[in-house]
Amino acid sequence: MQEAGTIGILQKFLRENTKSLSIVDRNGWFYAVKRGTADGSEIGSAHSPIAFRADMDALPMEESISLPHVSCHPGTAHKCGHDGHMAALCGLALELDRMETERTVYLIFQPAEETGQGALLCRELLKEKGIGEIYAFHNLGGFPENSIVFRRGLTQPTSEGLTIRMHGQPSHASAPEKGRNPSAAIAELALYAQHLPAEAEEKSVAERGMALCTVVGMKCGEGDFGISAGEGSLSVTLRAEKEQVMRQMERKLLMLADRLAARDGLETEHEIRDAFPETRNDDAALERVIRQAESLLLPVIEMKEIWRASEDFGHYLKICPGAMFYIGNGEDYPALHTGAYDFNDRILGTAVDMFLELV
Repeated sequence: MQEAGTIGILQKFLRENTKSLSIVDRNGWFYAVKRGTADGSEIGSAHSPIAFRADMDALPMEESISLPHVSCHPGTAHKCGHDGHMAALCGLALELDRMETERTVYLIFQPAEETGQGALLCRELLKEKGIGEIYAFHNLGGFPENSIVFRRGLTQPTSEGLTIRMHGQPSHASAPEKGRNPSAAIAELALYAQHLPAEAEEKSVAERGMALCTVVGMKCGEGDFGISAGEGSLSVTLRAEKEQVMRQMERKLLMLADRLAARDGLETEHEIRDAFPETRNDDAALERVIRQAESLLLPVIEMKEIWRASEDFGHYLKICPGAMFYIGNGEDYPALHTGAYDFNDRILGTAVDMFLELV
C-alpha cells in the first residue's frame, strides 16, 4: 500500500508511449482502458470487455545481487517478479495502442498483492464496467523457460495470518507464583498447532485436501532475567485447499487459546492479517488459455498439485470468470522470495503474446 512512486512511473510511461488508451487513477491503484469498436456489449457476449491484472508491490527484503535496476529503498526488493508482471502489462498496452479491437480491454495495475489487500480495492471495477472475463499470470521456477503452466479448478489455496496474544501479569523472576506467566499456554498452543491440520472435521485427507498450520513467530516476555513474563504471542499461517477447512482450524486454535487462558488466568485477543481466498480457475477461461498457448506453439504443462503459495487474484474469480496461469522461468531458476531471484526478462514476450491472443 505504499506504491505511489511505482504508480507514477507506470502512468508516465503509458502517457508518453500510448495515444489510444485512457488512464484512470483510483487513489492507490489505477487502470488503463482501450475502447473497442463493440464497446457497450452485454456481459457474457462475445464482445464483452476483457481485463488483465498485474501486481506492483515488492517484498521486505534486501537486494543481495548486483543489478542495474537495484532497489533504491533499503529493505525493499522485487523478489517475486511483480515488476515483470507490470512490464508485461505495459507491453500489452503498447501492442493494443497500435491496433483496433472489437472488445474493450481493461488493464488493472494492482497494489498490495503480497498482503491480500490489493484485489479487494480493485475488484469492484469488474461489476462497474461489466467485464466478462479476467486473466493474470505469475512467473514460476521449476518449469521450462517460456512454458505455459496451468491447473484446472483450484490452482492456489486460501490462507491467513493469525496472531493470538495472551496477557497475564509480570512479577519478579524470584517469585513467579505472584504473577501470571503465559509461557506454558503459548507453548501448548504451539505444540497443538503442529497437529491441528489432522484434526480438521472432514472424514479423510482426500476430502479435506491440503491443510497446513505453520508457526511463523513466538514471543514471551522480553528476555529480562529478573522478570517473569507477563505477555506472550503466537503467530501462525493457516493454509488449506478449502476455505471451510481453514476456518475450522482457526476456530479450534482460538477455542484452545480461550481454554488455556481460563486455566492460567490470562486474557486473550487475536488478529487476522494477510487473508487470501482460494484461486479457482473457470473451466472455459482456462481452455482459452490452453488454446492460445498451443496456437503460439508454446509448451503447455498441467500441474499435478496446487501451487501452495496464496494469491489474491481469487477475489476477482469469485465475481467474474477468468484464469490464473503461469509462465516457466526455467527448471533450475532461483526460487521466488529468495535473495538470488530476479525476474526473467526472457519471458516478457511470451506474457505479452498470451495476453494479446486472449484479446
